[in-house]
Amino acid sequence: MFYARCIVLYGKDSIVTCPHKKYLQTIFKTMRKINFPTTITIFSAIIFLVSCSSLPDGEDFQTKDVTNFSSGVGEPDEDGFVWQAEQFADLKIVRYQVPGWDKLSDSQQALVYCLNMAGLSGRDMMYDQNNRYNLRIRRMLENIHDSFEGDKSTIGWDRFEIYLKRIWFSNGIHHHYSNKKHIPGFSADYFSYLLESTGVTCSDEIKTVMLDPTVQPKKVELDGDKGLVEGSSVNFYGPNVSTKEAKDYFESIKVEGDRSPVEYGLNSRLVKNAAGEIVEETYKIGGLYNDAIVEVVKWLKEALQFTENDKQAAAMRNLIAYYETGDLEKWSLYNINWVKDVDGDVDYINGFIEVYNDPLGYTGSYETVVEIKDFDASARMATLMENAQWFEDHMPFAPEHKKDEVVGITYNVVNVAGEAGDASPSTPIGVNLPNSNWIRQVHGSKSVSLGNIVGAYSKASGGGMLDEFSHDEVESLRVNAHGALAGKLHTAMHEVIGHASGKLEEGVATPKETIMEYSSTLEEGRADLVALYFLLDEKLIELGLMNTIEVGRAEYDSYIRNGLMTQIRRLDLGDIIEESHMRNRAWVSHWCYEKGLSAGVIRKYKREGKTYVDVVDYVALQGLFGDLLKEVQRIKSQGDYNAAKALVEGYGVQVDQELHAEVLERSKALGIAPYGGFINPWMEATRSEDGTIEKVTLSYPDNFTTQMKHYSSTFNFLPDVNSLN
Repeated sequence: MFYARCIVLYGKDSIVTCPHKKYLQTIFKTMRKINFPTTITIFSAIIFLVSCSSLPDGEDFQTKDVTNFSSGVGEPDEDGFVWQAEQFADLKIVRYQVPGWDKLSDSQQALVYCLNMAGLSGRDMMYDQNNRYNLRIRRMLENIHDSFEGDKSTIGWDRFEIYLKRIWFSNGIHHHYSNKKHIPGFSADYFSYLLESTGVTCSDEIKTVMLDPTVQPKKVELDGDKGLVEGSSVNFYGPNVSTKEAKDYFESIKVEGDRSPVEYGLNSRLVKNAAGEIVEETYKIGGLYNDAIVEVVKWLKEALQFTENDKQAAAMRNLIAYYETGDLEKWSLYNINWVKDVDGDVDYINGFIEVYNDPLGYTGSYETVVEIKDFDASARMATLMENAQWFEDHMPFAPEHKKDEVVGITYNVVNVAGEAGDASPSTPIGVNLPNSNWIRQVHGSKSVSLGNIVGAYSKASGGGMLDEFSHDEVESLRVNAHGALAGKLHTAMHEVIGHASGKLEEGVATPKETIMEYSSTLEEGRADLVALYFLLDEKLIELGLMNTIEVGRAEYDSYIRNGLMTQIRRLDLGDIIEESHMRNRAWVSHWCYEKGLSAGVIRKYKREGKTYVDVVDYVALQGLFGDLLKEVQRIKSQGDYNAAKALVEGYGVQVDQELHAEVLERSKALGIAPYGGFINPWMEATRSEDGTIEKVTLSYPDNFTTQMKHYSSTFNFLPDVNSLN
């Protein structure tokens, strides 16, 4: 079936916009050659259009009503900078600045530039890791976006652009947080019209993946009864690899009794070869993702010229060797050297790191963050790492689960200069690495809070949520007065003290092997509980981290309100909670609510048809946080899978549908997107005649679509389909 949207303008300069405009143009030229009057020309064109076919009557082909439309662009601040660039679907796009950039030397700016280019060069690996169809779908949609010359004022075109922007935001066809597949808002008919209009081709297989909700429906399946690997759409396992086969393989390559094990499976995909054997396709030069990794290594080698000290250079050389060989021993050496590099102004995260996207918790997602230290802010928080042993000693853990000596903790507030992969556009606000338990225990860890990211979120945030959901004016005033500091302290303690605390019992395997699909949410909840437990401790006042216990109370208010209520605005009605961080906030809050119900620790009530929560007894709630923290540490230390499952499934997954509907309705009226992500700064290098970087300039783009298309064309190194077997 042919679809035509045609506009014929009277006069000798008539313009025709139609999938068949070449034929119409031929008719016009022919009729003019034989001196047909203009009116007959137009009449003939109309006859052709009628025979060609008329435009369908579906909603997608109607003009969008923009009477009350808002792009979501924020107001400029006092310096004229616009922090929020746009808002669509459930997302807002924010810009951030890089304080301290001008204080860097030319060499340091060149280092940041090279590290940023290295990160962006691997960007498409994240798309392919998330789903094997992602690159094909994104590139096809970008081709349509570049080629379409039809009416862009329609409802269908608006829906098409939103779908493409959601894919850019999520690094693929699944939601970055809920794991659900994005379902296009436009119809199959409109999609066929776009393909016909642009000449872009799309296979039936790709159409099905895009349009059928039952195909590739969930990025990460966390319900073991449904098959963790079989039910997940991530591309860490071949489509014919089962959960049992994957687990058996990883078990077979473990070295029993190894006290310094590598992170098995971190940088590979498990597939079956022609003989039906399970094999690893390793991410390395000469292996899977070769073309992108070659570019990453090229930029890392140039960055070596600008490293600030020997430790930084040693770490980077090991990172390069790791990418060149795929050898996980090199990755361990990189992490050990990276942890020791604490003296430079510039730091970075680069590699296949976090395992949240792997249902079995082995394979890391590609991500990079390039950072400039904020020395003033870091100095204010240095007291945390200096007192890490005090916090460990005063944990409510069983004695056998406490570390005798906390070593090598480094904490800094940093300003992000660039991000890529799993860290962009949606980014963390705090990071604690490395993830290897033995490296953390022997060599220590680094924690960072992304200061300028937190600041940009704050400056772009819309008001109203607190006023709508706080139960009284006292709570609102408390959170307005102390919430910003409370949030920063929570993040710092979560990363610095929380993740670095506790130890496993002798002979107990790593959490990804023992508590498996629940390891990520248990670890995030454990770190949250550490922060919450100490935020009501007078020790923080003694250390000068806060000047009143009201800071801790403000965080208790915000955490419980979010965990019991407001975070579910991120879900579609009827959904369960899937994402690890959302789950941990839910099981912490609901467990404490239930255990404190008889004593009235937390009150949940209705007023004028609206639900509110009220923390009545803060000291008792601190006690509940401590009780739960002790139990969660026991679960981790002993590898108690059944207890982990009972806790998470019992308190962190299901959603009260009546409350959910209410929260959605109240939130919708506020017009505030529940998720945010960022447009990155752009760096441009000036080189000398011999190619050496002399100067780097920094700018702040303000158009999300332009940046995403620029990235796709500039860092386009991988084929559509990536496989070695």
